[in-house]
Amino acid sequence: MSRHYDIEKSINGVRERVSDRVRHYAHEAADRADELVERGRDAQRRFGRNRNGYARRIGHAAEDFADEANYQYRRLRRHVSRHPVATTAIVAGTVGAFLLLRHLFRSNDDD
Repeated sequence: MSRHYDIEKSINGVRERVSDRVRHYAHEAADRADELVERGRDAQRRFGRNRNGYARRIGHAAEDFADEANYQYRRLRRHVSRHPVATTAIVAGTVGAFLLLRHLFRSNDDD
């Protein structure tokens, strides 16, 4: 029973760290999107005196980007909260693949 508890505790610890990291990156992406929206609005104010299509397109593109970033952030949070073990497995597989590729390429450099 102790071994089962230890495995569960370690998985929960990894899940929490992964969730925190995902939230951190998602917050950074959302902040960047908000910054881009504000820059788009500034550009629209700057170029929008005669309300030409260019300023309007920049503003709409920045808002679309921000909306997409916020949607992806909410989607990622839902996925992590609904499937913590799957998320942990995906992250572990990604890290493992990265380490394997790094090892393979480092071995080729030594030859």
